[in-house]
Amino acid sequence: MARLKGAALSTDTQCRRIGAGSRETGPMEKRASSTRRPAGRQEFGGGSPGRSLKKGLRSSRIRGEVSPTMTSTGQDSTTTRQRRSRHNPHSPPHDSSVTSRGVKKGALRHSSPSLAEVKKKGRMKKLSQAAEQDLIVGLQGLDLNLEAKTLCGTGLVFDEQLNEFHCLWDDSFPEGPERLHAIKEQLIQDGLLDRCVSFQARFAEKEELMLVHSLEYIDLMETTQYMNEGELRILADTYDSVYLHPVWIRTNSYTCACLASGSVLRLVDAVLRNEIRNGMAIVRPPGHHAQHSLMDGYCMFNHVAVAARYAQQKHNIERVLIVDWDVHHGQGTQFTFDQDPSVLYFSIHRYEQGRFWPHLKASNWSTIGFGQGQGYTINVPWNQVGMRDADYIAAFLRLLLPVALEFQPQLVLVAAGFDALQGDPKGEMATTPAGFAQLTHLLMGLAGGKLILSLEGGYNLRALAEGVSASLHTLLGDPCPILESPSAPCPSAQASLFCALEALEPFWEVLVRSAEALEEDILEEEKAEKEEERPWQPSVLPVLTWPMLQARTGLVYDPAMMGHYNLWDNHHPEMPQRVFRIMRRLEELGLAGRCLTLPTRPATDAELLTCHSAEYVGRLRATEKMKTRELHREGSNFDSIYICPSTFACAQLATGSVCRLVEAVLAREVLNGTAVVRPPGHHAERDAACGFCFFNSVAVAARHAQAISGHALRILIVDWDVHHGNGTQHIFEEDPSVLYISLHRYDHGTFFPMGDEGASSQVGQAAGTGFTVNVAWNGPRVGDADYLAAWHRLVLPIAYEFNPELVLVSAGFDAARGDPLGGCQVSPEGYAHLTHLLMGLANGRVVLILEGGYNLTSISESMAACTRSLLGDPPPLLTLSRPPLSGALASITETIQVHRRYWRSLRVMKVEDKEGPSTSELITKKVTQPANPGSAERMTTPEGNILDIDTEKGPSASSVEESTPGQAKSETAVVEFNQDQSLEATTGETTLYQTIPEAATEGTTPGQTTSEEAVGGAEVIQTSCTDNQTPPTSPVQGATPQISPSKLIENLRTLELNIEAEKAPESQIPEEEGLLGEAAGGQDVDDSVLNESCGDHADTDQVVLYAVTPLPWCPHLVAVCPIPESGLDVTQPCQDCGVLQENWVCLSCYQVYCGRYISAHMLHHHEDSGHPLVLSYVDLSTWCYNCEAYVHHQALLDVKNVAHQNKFGEDMPHSH
Repeated sequence: MARLKGAALSTDTQCRRIGAGSRETGPMEKRASSTRRPAGRQEFGGGSPGRSLKKGLRSSRIRGEVSPTMTSTGQDSTTTRQRRSRHNPHSPPHDSSVTSRGVKKGALRHSSPSLAEVKKKGRMKKLSQAAEQDLIVGLQGLDLNLEAKTLCGTGLVFDEQLNEFHCLWDDSFPEGPERLHAIKEQLIQDGLLDRCVSFQARFAEKEELMLVHSLEYIDLMETTQYMNEGELRILADTYDSVYLHPVWIRTNSYTCACLASGSVLRLVDAVLRNEIRNGMAIVRPPGHHAQHSLMDGYCMFNHVAVAARYAQQKHNIERVLIVDWDVHHGQGTQFTFDQDPSVLYFSIHRYEQGRFWPHLKASNWSTIGFGQGQGYTINVPWNQVGMRDADYIAAFLRLLLPVALEFQPQLVLVAAGFDALQGDPKGEMATTPAGFAQLTHLLMGLAGGKLILSLEGGYNLRALAEGVSASLHTLLGDPCPILESPSAPCPSAQASLFCALEALEPFWEVLVRSAEALEEDILEEEKAEKEEERPWQPSVLPVLTWPMLQARTGLVYDPAMMGHYNLWDNHHPEMPQRVFRIMRRLEELGLAGRCLTLPTRPATDAELLTCHSAEYVGRLRATEKMKTRELHREGSNFDSIYICPSTFACAQLATGSVCRLVEAVLAREVLNGTAVVRPPGHHAERDAACGFCFFNSVAVAARHAQAISGHALRILIVDWDVHHGNGTQHIFEEDPSVLYISLHRYDHGTFFPMGDEGASSQVGQAAGTGFTVNVAWNGPRVGDADYLAAWHRLVLPIAYEFNPELVLVSAGFDAARGDPLGGCQVSPEGYAHLTHLLMGLANGRVVLILEGGYNLTSISESMAACTRSLLGDPPPLLTLSRPPLSGALASITETIQVHRRYWRSLRVMKVEDKEGPSTSELITKKVTQPANPGSAERMTTPEGNILDIDTEKGPSASSVEESTPGQAKSETAVVEFNQDQSLEATTGETTLYQTIPEAATEGTTPGQTTSEEAVGGAEVIQTSCTDNQTPPTSPVQGATPQISPSKLIENLRTLELNIEAEKAPESQIPEEEGLLGEAAGGQDVDDSVLNESCGDHADTDQVVLYAVTPLPWCPHLVAVCPIPESGLDVTQPCQDCGVLQENWVCLSCYQVYCGRYISAHMLHHHEDSGHPLVLSYVDLSTWCYNCEAYVHHQALLDVKNVAHQNKFGEDMPHSH
């Protein structure tokens, strides 16, 4: 670092000249205060000019120290399997008297030193040896070699010979030459043929085909050249859905299949020899159904399978990803690699519980590979028609992309069938060409962009042609069109994804989940939601338009912005060199020359006044004429601010330059852009400077974009600066046209800008409720894996559902590796991937605006990596050194739980399915009881979590905390009772068993144990049995025999078990279950269900219970108010409808309303008042609407005890 700093000092004379006393130096502390703090606290910025100003109060001298509150995110990533438990993600309240680095909040409250002392201290200030070494270590991993040659060009193989064969005996056969004719006409019309690098097709050699197919089979296919039509028809009839063509019509089926396979191999050579970036083979016949020695489904040779083996053998490729998005399952490809961990196979296809061709059980989610290949086969089966773009995108985001990033493919091959497009007679789906452009774009972020598409099916000629054209446009770097019908995935898609995730989680670290309470929906609710949102059926496919651009990426930068500098502290981290060093790096890499440099301009007063008050603008303008002491005094009036005579002009110039860039993007002068500007802006409030920020450039640019577009343009603002953008949030918190998503360090409210404004519970206000999304990291070391997990699980699902027309990024790089303020570990490569993923939105209109970032090398490399992505270069290979941290997953999960009520894309449909993973067996994991066992006595069963036994469904599989191949996980809340035990006395591990009749577990082998999770982490163990089976034994060693249902009912006083309730018609099941589950714990006691055992064991002691493990703490306990002096009356009727059943009392205002299964008045009260916690007068359980979970905490015991006394005339047992 000393050499790096020295080099920078010798070359940054321009910065020193413009920036007066500013020097490139180490970071200084920034005092953390807030404009919303009580008067009288110590103010910072100009008010203490000699003090170091570091956001978050983190001293560089103790950088290596981590407080106990941060260990959850800073833990060793080697304990991956141990992080697989579903424990509660919430952490105890952080001690507000101590900051994240052990510095007390009030420690800096002392009088400011004199100006002379400040200057003296500033001259002597240097980085400590420990901090210096820490920065060196942080930079060692940076990939500084970004000068590598950027590949360009998209290869295309299209051979007219492939049109010269057809089915001789059936003119209506759908796989005909007209398919390629339609594609060619569309590509000519769209001008794509001339833009591609054309390659001559070649024939695959027999030795190459033998990489997948048997010699005997190849020889048999070769002899078809010499058969007559009758012989060909007889041979074809021995296979499923194929035809053969004789040689006397010049080109026969065998030669065309060889030519098709060879075409893909030609592109493999070109891509892996770096002749081109990506490519597409427009070939027929298709190939993905062809097996080792079998023709099938129009296919003779398996092109993508042969290409994968060819790449491994000839080019020494170790890992290949095959993506099959044809509407039919590519069973031939799957069977080829189902024991091979070097090939990851992902298929998304129509299944309909096996009723759709090829009618194979192996096409279901439960088939995940065999032997060493376990976990490397991924099937996402669609069980209904009409699936849309949102369903496919959700499968890519939630499952494919995370696994692929962990797998790290070196080549991506796509079996690109387009029979899932709207109008295809085979697929009957409702996807659009724009949707396939999105899928192609998402895949281009893998394997360094080495991507090859091979045409498979597609039988609606227009849809096929437009689908191929859209994918080829994307391969060429054109922006993805905005989706015509954005939405969330449908319940059926969510159910399929849930099952696939459950099956695969044991095998992929990146799929590990935090202890999230997954929403469960029984069959009737699933039907209700299907009726609520039917598959989109446009009359015609939308007409796609592709913008004609003068240039791809705009760039704004003005050295005049370096005129803003600190007069009193030349070590301040927000230094003029920041923008200079970024621009120098962009020029060194040739990136600036590839951009269109736009002229800068200052923001007008009208633009500034869209987000700032006139009084505040005038106040900042007045600083231009102030003297030094007045500037010092004025800066002290704000939080972490310094002001010099040129500050106003620089801030005005920064904001105006961003507005100019947005104008160019909306006018299609450029597709996207980079704004290298300072001072930053996202902390600036409407009437106050804050955190180095004066005017909120991103906010002003958003309002400017809406103004010039003439309507409330949907704008997504993504803020990845390590500090929460409090100013941006406040400006838009009531506006549903602007979706604000921030990912930042929060540290339980102790990281700058401090307080609870950056908490996940902050969701916006009024009409803007749900449009503020905060991912609050609670510690350091957050890196690429964590940010990408947030992107895949939260940011992109919400963004696609919102469907923005413009994306603005508050691109602070202080979460970068080596940054002295952030303490995080995001790499330049990571930032490139984040940028690439955002570029699929808003027709590619993405603008990056520099915010923070205080390590000059880190910000330069990071901004360069992002600019490369904007220019269309594929993101660099990204090696994830670890899975997401458990603390980071907890933060993501917390935000998901908060926003599930606002965004349907975040809801998880947990359903029963009759199959478990075909290669896995379930293992029961024991979990401890809730904190207060006695409280479980009167906790009624959440009806929303009762999973009715259905012959068409069965339990899903889940993985154990420490999983080995062949094992899946199961977290079970256990309850066991012996003849002398009551529920109050039960402690330790407990188990609930359910014995299922053989008829109800069709497809489940005897003795196979399956499980289904319940809300709160509890599960039901379901064990199939036959007449000759003995009852299942308890997983708890030394467990005593279970008692009969009649004896158990006596012990469960308020839990009345009605066996007949399970026979109730599905129409009686509430429609909104699983969303806001207040009534889950408060249904009438008659709604609880127990199922007796089957067969000869109908009289045994086995019985079904459903247990819910409450959260031991939730962040909304502060909302509990003191009990009224009049006490509680558990017999009080609902204040709205007067019913006496299933009433709840609000723990904030103590009003009483009925539960959801009556008239849902308590639910309405919550929605109107925002009061989160309610107490059931039925079972005295406590529900938190915001957490969507039961809560049992010491703070609730008093009110529970008062209610218990009123209900039973005695104190609650185990109340202490």
